[in-house]
Amino acid sequence: AMGWQKNLSLENLAENRDALRAFIDANMVLAILGFIALYAVVVALSLPGGAVLTLAGGLLFGWLVGGIASVIGATLGAVAVFLIAKSTLSDILAAKAGPWLDRLRQGFQQDAFNYLLFLRLVPIFPFWLVNLAPGLLGVSFSTYVITTILGIIPGTFAYSLAGSGLDSVIAAQQSAHQSCLAKMGAGGQESCPYTLDPGALLTPELIAGLVALGLVALVPVLVKWFRRRAA
Repeated sequence: AMGWQKNLSLENLAENRDALRAFIDANMVLAILGFIALYAVVVALSLPGGAVLTLAGGLLFGWLVGGIASVIGATLGAVAVFLIAKSTLSDILAAKAGPWLDRLRQGFQQDAFNYLLFLRLVPIFPFWLVNLAPGLLGVSFSTYVITTILGIIPGTFAYSLAGSGLDSVIAAQQSAHQSCLAKMGAGGQESCPYTLDPGALLTPELIAGLVALGLVALVPVLVKWFRRRAA
């Protein structure tokens, strides 16, 4: 409500990365725990900014530590959503999910593990919905946790790797921004926006790899479906 989620942007990260790194160097353990907690809260509240946080983890902690911290934070946040969906708020949350829930119901009934793993690997549905639906549709807690961890690892580490090399992208964008301002003179801020698009870091090869992993996870579901059709 106060708009704090607007601070979860690559532009804000670029402007404050030196101060953040100085804090991390002096307080490594506290910084990692704080990052995990922030990530968990963002996922639990279904706020935008998860991709930016994953990139930030790679930039600030390196791809390995940043990737592990992002997986832990995302899993904790997703578990919080699952437990809330199992609570007395289930009817309210089911109403929020609306017709999306019915589209997922049959897949979970046929093979909850592989179907949920597919949804994690290939984000064709909103992340908040994939966190919420299993709790409303009776998926077991163990299946939910295991598929969440396994399913988000490829994409998370891909973003974390991209984040670890983000310095050069930030430097190039800042240089282009300053050059534009120098040419435009006074009032050039509107004509020279400083933007960093996390979507630009997703290469066709990366997207194809994630889709391929998702299709592998979906194979058992399709096999069962074809067998039932044949029967």
